[in-house]
Amino acid sequence: MNLAFWKKNKDSQPKKKKSAVREWLDAGIFAIIAATLIRTFIFEAYTIPTPSMEKTLLVNDFLFVSKISYGPRIPMTPLAVPFVHHTLPFTKSAKAYSEAVQWKYRRLPGFSEIKRYDVVVFNFPEGDTVAVDSPDPSYYGQVRQLGWQTVQNSSQILHRPVDKRENYIKRCMAEAGDTLKIVHGVVYVNGQAAPVPAGSQHKYVVETTGDQLNSSRLEELGIATTSPDFYQIEGNKFLYNLTPANVAALKQFPIVKNITVYEESNYSDFNYNNIFPHDTAHYKWTDENFGPLYIPKKGATVKLDDSNIAIYDRIIRVYEGNTLERKDGKFIINGQATDSYTFRMNYYWMMGDNRNNSLDARYWGFVPEDHVVGKAWLIWMSYGEGGIRWGRLFRNIR
Repeated sequence: MNLAFWKKNKDSQPKKKKSAVREWLDAGIFAIIAATLIRTFIFEAYTIPTPSMEKTLLVNDFLFVSKISYGPRIPMTPLAVPFVHHTLPFTKSAKAYSEAVQWKYRRLPGFSEIKRYDVVVFNFPEGDTVAVDSPDPSYYGQVRQLGWQTVQNSSQILHRPVDKRENYIKRCMAEAGDTLKIVHGVVYVNGQAAPVPAGSQHKYVVETTGDQLNSSRLEELGIATTSPDFYQIEGNKFLYNLTPANVAALKQFPIVKNITVYEESNYSDFNYNNIFPHDTAHYKWTDENFGPLYIPKKGATVKLDDSNIAIYDRIIRVYEGNTLERKDGKFIINGQATDSYTFRMNYYWMMGDNRNNSLDARYWGFVPEDHVVGKAWLIWMSYGEGGIRWGRLFRNIR
Protein backbone atom coordinates (compact mmCIF):
# COMPACT_ATOMS: atom_id res chain seq x y z
CA MET A 1 0.00 0.00 0.00
CA ASN A 2 1.23 3.46 -0.85
CA LEU A 3 1.05 5.01 2.63
CA ALA A 4 2.08 8.42 1.39
CA PHE A 5 -0.85 8.41 -1.04
CA TRP A 6 -3.26 7.36 1.75
CA LYS A 7 -1.99 10.04 4.13
CA LYS A 8 -2.20 12.71 1.42
CA ASN A 9 -5.80 11.84 0.62
CA LYS A 10 -6.68 11.68 4.34
CA ASP A 11 -5.17 15.09 5.02
CA SER A 12 -6.92 16.58 2.03
CA GLN A 13 -10.34 15.68 3.42
CA PRO A 14 -12.03 18.72 5.00
CA LYS A 15 -12.12 18.63 8.81
CA LYS A 16 -15.47 19.04 10.49
CA LYS A 17 -15.52 22.26 12.48
CA LYS A 18 -16.57 22.02 16.14
CA SER A 19 -19.73 23.85 17.12
CA ALA A 20 -19.53 26.78 19.54
CA VAL A 21 -21.26 24.66 22.21
CA ARG A 22 -18.70 21.86 21.78
CA GLU A 23 -15.81 24.32 22.00
CA TRP A 24 -17.18 25.83 25.22
CA LEU A 25 -17.79 22.35 26.63
CA ASP A 26 -14.23 21.22 25.86
CA ALA A 27 -12.81 24.41 27.38
CA GLY A 28 -14.95 23.99 30.48
CA ILE A 29 -13.88 20.37 31.02
CA PHE A 30 -10.24 21.30 30.57
CA ALA A 31 -10.59 24.18 33.06
CA ILE A 32 -12.25 21.94 35.67
CA ILE A 33 -9.56 19.26 35.34
CA ALA A 34 -6.72 21.79 35.46
CA ALA A 35 -8.19 23.65 38.45
CA THR A 36 -8.83 20.38 40.31
CA LEU A 37 -5.25 19.25 39.80
CA ILE A 38 -3.90 22.61 40.99
CA ARG A 39 -6.23 22.60 44.02
CA THR A 40 -5.27 19.02 44.92
CA PHE A 41 -1.54 19.04 44.35
CA ILE A 42 -0.22 22.64 44.39
CA PHE A 43 -2.28 25.18 46.35
CA GLU A 44 -5.82 25.87 47.50
CA ALA A 45 -7.71 29.02 48.44
CA TYR A 46 -8.97 29.27 52.01
CA THR A 47 -10.91 31.91 53.96
CA ILE A 48 -10.46 32.74 57.66
CA PRO A 49 -13.96 32.31 59.19
CA THR A 50 -13.28 32.92 62.91
CA PRO A 51 -11.05 35.15 65.08
CA SER A 52 -9.08 32.23 66.58
CA MET A 53 -5.83 33.36 64.88
CA GLU A 54 -6.18 37.13 65.41
CA LYS A 55 -4.31 39.31 65.03
CA THR A 56 -1.94 37.17 63.00
CA LEU A 57 -4.83 36.34 60.68
CA LEU A 58 -8.11 38.26 60.58
CA VAL A 59 -11.64 37.20 59.76
CA ASN A 60 -12.11 37.53 55.97
CA ASP A 61 -8.46 37.12 55.16
CA PHE A 62 -8.27 35.07 51.95
CA LEU A 63 -5.26 32.74 51.85
CA PHE A 64 -3.40 30.45 49.54
CA VAL A 65 -2.56 27.19 51.28
CA SER A 66 0.53 25.45 49.88
CA LYS A 67 0.05 21.72 49.29
CA ILE A 68 3.62 21.23 48.08
CA SER A 69 5.25 22.50 51.29
CA TYR A 70 4.58 19.27 53.21
CA GLY A 71 3.78 17.20 50.12
CA PRO A 72 0.35 16.92 48.46
CA ARG A 73 -1.98 14.44 50.12
CA ILE A 74 -3.50 11.97 47.65
CA PRO A 75 -7.33 12.26 47.92
CA MET A 76 -8.70 9.59 50.24
CA THR A 77 -12.26 10.15 49.01
CA PRO A 78 -11.70 10.61 45.26
CA LEU A 79 -15.33 10.55 44.09
CA ALA A 80 -16.46 14.10 44.83
CA VAL A 81 -18.08 17.12 43.22
CA PRO A 82 -15.34 19.51 41.99
CA PHE A 83 -14.64 22.69 44.02
CA VAL A 84 -16.96 21.60 46.86
CA HIS A 85 -15.64 20.36 50.19
CA HIS A 86 -18.21 18.13 51.89
CA THR A 87 -21.70 19.57 51.38
CA LEU A 88 -23.55 20.45 48.19
CA PRO A 89 -24.30 24.17 47.74
CA PHE A 90 -27.67 25.42 49.05
CA THR A 91 -28.08 22.36 51.29
CA LYS A 92 -27.32 21.72 54.95
CA SER A 93 -26.34 18.07 54.82
CA ALA A 94 -26.37 16.67 51.27
CA LYS A 95 -22.99 14.99 50.73
CA ALA A 96 -20.83 16.33 47.91
CA TYR A 97 -18.85 13.08 47.78
CA SER A 98 -19.29 9.31 47.63
CA GLU A 99 -17.59 6.83 49.94
CA ALA A 100 -17.95 4.01 47.40
CA VAL A 101 -14.21 4.33 46.81
CA GLN A 102 -11.84 4.97 49.73
CA TRP A 103 -8.06 5.13 49.33
CA LYS A 104 -5.54 4.73 52.13
CA TYR A 105 -3.52 7.73 53.31
CA ARG A 106 -0.59 8.59 51.05
CA ARG A 107 1.37 11.79 50.61
CA LEU A 108 3.76 12.82 47.84
CA PRO A 109 7.18 14.22 48.81
CA GLY A 110 7.20 17.87 49.88
CA PHE A 111 9.78 20.59 50.40
CA SER A 112 9.83 20.28 54.21
CA GLU A 113 8.39 18.56 57.25
CA ILE A 114 5.87 20.25 59.54
CA LYS A 115 7.88 22.43 61.89
CA ARG A 116 7.15 24.06 65.21
CA TYR A 117 5.36 27.41 64.87
CA ASP A 118 4.26 26.84 61.26
CA VAL A 119 0.71 28.01 60.53
CA VAL A 120 -1.03 24.87 59.30
CA VAL A 121 -4.39 24.03 57.71
CA PHE A 122 -5.77 20.61 58.69
CA ASN A 123 -8.99 18.62 58.89
CA PHE A 124 -10.72 18.93 62.26
CA PRO A 125 -9.78 15.73 64.18
CA GLU A 126 -13.11 15.50 66.00
CA GLY A 127 -14.98 16.13 62.74
CA ASP A 128 -15.57 12.45 61.96
CA THR A 129 -19.01 12.85 63.54
CA VAL A 130 -21.07 16.03 63.13
CA ALA A 131 -24.30 17.28 64.70
CA VAL A 132 -25.60 19.28 61.73
CA ASP A 133 -28.06 21.54 63.53
CA SER A 134 -25.75 22.56 66.38
CA PRO A 135 -23.54 25.67 66.43
CA ASP A 136 -20.94 23.76 68.48
CA PRO A 137 -18.46 22.30 65.96
CA SER A 138 -17.47 19.41 68.22
CA TYR A 139 -20.00 16.58 68.41
CA TYR A 140 -17.97 14.95 71.17
CA GLY A 141 -17.90 18.16 73.17
CA GLN A 142 -21.68 18.28 73.02
CA VAL A 143 -21.95 14.66 74.12
CA ARG A 144 -19.67 15.34 77.11
CA GLN A 145 -21.82 18.29 78.16
CA LEU A 146 -25.35 17.15 77.25
CA GLY A 147 -25.20 13.38 77.03
CA TRP A 148 -25.28 11.12 73.98
CA GLN A 149 -29.05 10.63 73.88
CA THR A 150 -29.80 14.37 74.04
CA VAL A 151 -27.49 15.11 71.11
CA GLN A 152 -28.90 12.23 69.06
CA ASN A 153 -32.45 13.42 69.61
CA SER A 154 -31.80 17.10 68.91
CA SER A 155 -29.78 17.03 65.71
CA GLN A 156 -29.10 15.17 62.48
CA ILE A 157 -25.88 13.19 62.86
CA LEU A 158 -23.44 12.78 59.95
CA HIS A 159 -20.19 10.86 59.62
CA ARG A 160 -17.35 12.15 57.42
CA PRO A 161 -14.10 10.63 56.12
CA VAL A 162 -10.79 12.28 57.03
CA ASP A 163 -10.37 14.51 53.96
CA LYS A 164 -13.99 15.71 54.06
CA ARG A 165 -13.92 17.04 57.61
CA GLU A 166 -13.96 20.78 58.31
CA ASN A 167 -10.75 22.69 57.58
CA TYR A 168 -9.13 24.37 60.58
CA ILE A 169 -6.14 26.70 60.72
CA LYS A 170 -3.86 26.94 63.77
CA ARG A 171 -0.20 27.26 64.69
CA CYS A 172 1.81 24.09 65.29
CA MET A 173 3.15 24.58 68.81
CA ALA A 174 4.73 21.12 69.15
CA GLU A 175 5.76 18.49 66.62
CA ALA A 176 6.01 14.71 66.91
CA GLY A 177 8.36 13.68 69.72
CA ASP A 178 8.10 16.96 71.66
CA THR A 179 6.85 17.40 75.21
CA LEU A 180 4.56 20.37 75.75
CA LYS A 181 3.53 22.15 78.93
CA ILE A 182 1.56 25.34 79.64
CA VAL A 183 2.21 27.24 82.88
CA HIS A 184 0.11 30.34 83.62
CA GLY A 185 -0.51 30.81 79.91
CA VAL A 186 3.13 30.42 78.83
CA VAL A 187 3.79 27.50 76.46
CA TYR A 188 6.93 25.45 77.07
CA VAL A 189 8.23 22.96 74.49
CA ASN A 190 10.89 20.53 75.67
CA GLY A 191 11.44 22.74 78.71
CA GLN A 192 11.99 25.96 76.73
CA ALA A 193 9.51 28.85 76.55
CA ALA A 194 7.99 28.99 73.06
CA PRO A 195 8.36 32.23 71.09
CA VAL A 196 5.25 34.43 71.16
CA PRO A 197 4.05 35.57 67.70
CA ALA A 198 3.84 39.36 67.47
CA GLY A 199 0.21 39.23 66.34
CA SER A 200 -0.97 36.77 68.98
CA GLN A 201 -3.52 37.82 71.59
CA HIS A 202 -4.11 36.72 75.14
CA LYS A 203 -6.56 37.86 77.78
CA TYR A 204 -4.98 39.78 80.64
CA VAL A 205 -6.23 41.19 83.89
CA VAL A 206 -5.19 44.83 84.07
CA GLU A 207 -5.24 46.22 87.60
CA THR A 208 -5.39 50.01 87.83
CA THR A 209 -5.15 52.54 90.65
CA GLY A 210 -8.93 52.73 90.51
CA ASP A 211 -9.80 54.44 87.26
CA GLN A 212 -10.76 52.76 84.01
CA LEU A 213 -8.34 53.21 81.10
CA ASN A 214 -9.20 55.82 78.51
CA SER A 215 -11.10 54.05 75.71
CA SER A 216 -9.93 56.47 72.99
CA ARG A 217 -6.30 55.84 73.89
CA LEU A 218 -6.91 52.08 73.90
CA GLU A 219 -8.51 52.21 70.47
CA GLU A 220 -5.46 54.04 69.15
CA LEU A 221 -3.42 51.04 70.28
CA GLY A 222 -5.84 48.66 68.57
CA ILE A 223 -7.23 47.31 71.85
CA ALA A 224 -10.90 46.32 71.81
CA THR A 225 -13.04 48.02 74.43
CA THR A 226 -16.27 46.09 73.83
CA SER A 227 -17.45 42.73 75.16
CA PRO A 228 -16.35 39.92 75.06
CA ASP A 229 -12.79 41.26 74.70
CA PHE A 230 -13.26 43.77 77.51
CA TYR A 231 -15.18 43.89 80.76
CA GLN A 232 -14.74 44.80 84.40
CA ILE A 233 -13.94 41.72 86.46
CA GLU A 234 -14.12 43.26 89.89
CA GLY A 235 -13.27 46.59 91.50
CA ASN A 236 -10.25 48.05 89.72
CA LYS A 237 -9.49 44.90 87.68
CA PHE A 238 -10.36 44.90 83.99
CA LEU A 239 -10.03 42.21 81.33
CA TYR A 240 -8.48 43.05 77.95
CA ASN A 241 -7.44 40.93 74.96
CA LEU A 242 -3.87 42.10 74.28
CA THR A 243 -0.91 41.48 71.99
CA PRO A 244 2.65 41.48 73.44
CA ALA A 245 3.08 45.05 72.14
CA ASN A 246 -0.17 46.09 73.87
CA VAL A 247 1.06 44.69 77.19
CA ALA A 248 4.34 46.61 76.90
CA ALA A 249 2.45 49.83 76.09
CA LEU A 250 -0.03 49.53 78.96
CA LYS A 251 2.75 48.94 81.48
CA GLN A 252 3.85 52.51 80.77
CA PHE A 253 0.48 53.97 81.81
CA PRO A 254 0.77 55.67 85.22
CA ILE A 255 -2.56 54.28 86.43
CA VAL A 256 -1.68 50.65 85.62
CA LYS A 257 -0.51 48.79 88.75
CA ASN A 258 -0.24 45.23 87.46
CA ILE A 259 -0.90 43.05 84.38
CA THR A 260 -1.34 39.27 84.73
CA VAL A 261 -2.53 36.49 82.44
CA TYR A 262 -6.26 35.86 82.82
CA GLU A 263 -7.02 32.37 84.10
CA GLU A 264 -10.70 31.49 84.00
CA SER A 265 -10.30 28.88 86.74
CA ASN A 266 -9.46 31.70 89.18
CA TYR A 267 -12.70 33.59 88.52
CA SER A 268 -15.37 30.96 87.90
CA ASP A 269 -16.32 27.31 88.39
CA PHE A 270 -14.07 25.71 85.80
CA ASN A 271 -15.25 22.61 83.92
CA TYR A 272 -12.11 20.46 83.80
CA ASN A 273 -13.93 17.88 81.67
CA ASN A 274 -13.86 20.30 78.72
CA ILE A 275 -10.06 20.03 78.59
CA PHE A 276 -8.24 17.18 76.86
CA PRO A 277 -7.98 14.29 77.74
CA HIS A 278 -11.39 14.67 79.48
CA ASP A 279 -10.37 12.46 82.40
CA THR A 280 -10.91 14.44 85.59
CA ALA A 281 -9.99 11.46 87.76
CA HIS A 282 -6.36 11.75 86.63
CA TYR A 283 -6.01 15.21 85.07
CA LYS A 284 -7.15 18.57 86.40
CA TRP A 285 -5.63 20.53 83.54
CA THR A 286 -6.94 23.90 82.39
CA ASP A 287 -6.44 25.92 79.21
CA GLU A 288 -3.74 27.98 80.97
CA ASN A 289 -2.10 25.26 83.07
CA PHE A 290 -1.71 22.11 81.04
CA GLY A 291 0.59 19.09 80.76
CA PRO A 292 3.32 17.99 80.56
CA LEU A 293 2.17 15.99 77.53
CA TYR A 294 4.22 13.88 75.11
CA ILE A 295 3.34 14.38 71.43
CA PRO A 296 3.38 10.92 69.78
CA LYS A 297 6.00 10.17 67.12
CA LYS A 298 5.80 7.44 64.48
CA GLY A 299 7.63 4.33 65.74
CA ALA A 300 7.69 5.45 69.37
CA THR A 301 6.25 3.11 72.02
CA VAL A 302 4.42 4.11 75.20
CA LYS A 303 3.39 2.07 78.20
CA LEU A 304 -0.37 1.96 78.73
CA ASP A 305 -2.07 2.15 82.10
CA ASP A 306 -5.25 3.51 83.63
CA SER A 307 -3.68 6.93 84.13
CA ASN A 308 -2.84 7.59 80.48
CA ILE A 309 -5.23 5.49 78.39
CA ALA A 310 -7.55 8.51 77.99
CA ILE A 311 -4.71 10.36 76.24
CA TYR A 312 -4.07 7.62 73.68
CA ASP A 313 -7.51 5.99 73.37
CA ARG A 314 -8.64 7.98 70.32
CA ILE A 315 -5.28 7.54 68.58
CA ILE A 316 -5.46 3.77 68.97
CA ARG A 317 -9.12 3.31 68.03
CA VAL A 318 -10.00 6.11 65.63
CA TYR A 319 -6.89 7.56 64.00
CA GLU A 320 -5.03 4.26 63.62
CA GLY A 321 -8.04 1.96 63.27
CA ASN A 322 -7.48 -0.66 65.98
CA THR A 323 -9.91 -2.34 68.33
CA LEU A 324 -9.35 -1.55 72.00
CA GLU A 325 -11.04 -2.96 75.08
CA ARG A 326 -10.36 -3.37 78.79
CA LYS A 327 -10.78 -6.95 79.99
CA ASP A 328 -9.74 -8.65 83.23
CA GLY A 329 -7.56 -5.65 84.11
CA LYS A 330 -5.71 -5.81 80.78
CA PHE A 331 -5.78 -3.82 77.57
CA ILE A 332 -6.76 -5.87 74.51
CA ILE A 333 -5.69 -4.34 71.17
CA ASN A 334 -6.78 -6.22 68.05
CA GLY A 335 -7.49 -9.27 70.20
CA GLN A 336 -4.06 -9.33 71.85
CA ALA A 337 -3.35 -8.49 75.49
CA THR A 338 -0.72 -5.75 75.81
CA ASP A 339 0.57 -3.07 78.14
CA SER A 340 2.12 -0.86 75.41
CA TYR A 341 1.40 0.68 72.03
CA THR A 342 3.64 1.71 69.10
CA PHE A 343 2.41 4.66 67.03
CA ARG A 344 2.04 4.32 63.26
CA MET A 345 1.78 8.05 62.50
CA ASN A 346 3.25 11.36 63.60
CA TYR A 347 1.05 13.74 65.60
CA TYR A 348 1.08 17.50 66.17
CA TRP A 349 -0.20 20.02 68.72
CA MET A 350 -2.08 22.94 67.16
CA MET A 351 -3.16 26.13 68.98
CA GLY A 352 -4.71 29.43 67.94
CA ASP A 353 -2.81 32.70 68.29
CA ASN A 354 -5.90 34.33 69.83
CA ARG A 355 -5.36 32.05 72.77
CA ASN A 356 -8.57 32.59 74.76
CA ASN A 357 -10.86 32.58 71.72
CA SER A 358 -9.64 29.39 70.08
CA LEU A 359 -11.12 25.90 69.99
CA ASP A 360 -7.81 24.10 69.65
CA ALA A 361 -5.79 21.08 70.77
CA ARG A 362 -6.28 21.90 74.45
CA TYR A 363 -9.91 20.84 73.96
CA TRP A 364 -9.69 17.97 71.43
CA GLY A 365 -6.09 16.72 71.45
CA PHE A 366 -3.67 15.66 68.76
CA VAL A 367 -3.71 16.28 65.00
CA PRO A 368 -2.66 13.14 63.06
CA GLU A 369 -0.38 13.60 60.05
CA ASP A 370 -3.05 12.24 57.67
CA HIS A 371 -5.30 15.19 58.63
CA VAL A 372 -2.77 17.82 57.49
CA VAL A 373 -3.91 19.75 54.39
CA GLY A 374 -1.03 22.17 53.88
CA LYS A 375 0.91 25.21 55.03
CA ALA A 376 -0.70 28.65 55.15
CA TRP A 377 1.37 30.64 52.66
CA LEU A 378 0.04 33.99 51.43
CA ILE A 379 -2.81 36.45 52.06
CA TRP A 380 -4.05 37.39 48.58
CA MET A 381 -7.16 39.36 49.63
CA SER A 382 -8.55 40.80 52.85
CA TYR A 383 -11.53 42.95 53.70
CA GLY A 384 -13.28 44.21 56.81
CA GLU A 385 -15.89 46.76 57.83
CA GLY A 386 -14.02 49.56 56.09
CA GLY A 387 -13.58 47.65 52.84
CA ILE A 388 -10.40 46.13 51.44
CA ARG A 389 -7.49 46.00 53.88
CA TRP A 390 -4.85 47.04 51.36
CA GLY A 391 -1.96 46.71 53.78
CA ARG A 392 -2.60 42.95 54.18
CA LEU A 393 -2.60 42.04 50.49
CA PHE A 394 0.15 39.64 49.32
CA ARG A 395 1.55 39.31 52.84
CA ASN A 396 3.43 36.13 53.69
CA ILE A 397 2.07 34.25 56.70
CA ARG A 398 4.44 33.68 59.62
